Amino acid sequence: MIEEPRLDGLIPDRMRPKSARILLENLEVQADIGFHEFEVGTLQRLLVTVEVWLDDAESPLDDSPDRAWDYDYVRQQAIELAKARRYNLQETFARALYDRLAAMRGVKALRIATSKPDIYADAERVGVEIASFCGHFPEK
Repeated sequence: MIEEPRLDGLIPDRMRPKSARILLENLEVQADIGFHEFEVGTLQRLLVTVEVWLDDAESPLDDSPDRAWDYDYVRQQAIELAKARRYNLQETFARALYDRLAAMRGVKALRIATSKPDIYADAERVGVEIASFCGHFPEK
């Protein structure tokens, strides 16, 4: 076993973590989504990105899984919602996922983005994004 170096007191306060987030990027789910005639009743790929900023910026010092966020739970919520019903709008799906995750303990800020990668031949994807803040990152 490799012994970790002792850094207690060596890291200046200005270098302490100021934020922490959980990132689930471009999870591919199958969803019955869209309001055009050719979309209704047809499963299509939906990419889901979740960014959860945490209240506590410090990582667990003891490396214990009991103190970590459950990434599986975040992933499972997106999968379950995609299977739960049909959606006319990406906005509706994104909001349903947003509401589930925003209600969790320890969430400081949240962003949900969804996109359909197979809609336009001349575009990589088309999607929506909702967040609990304006701009790229939440304010301190």
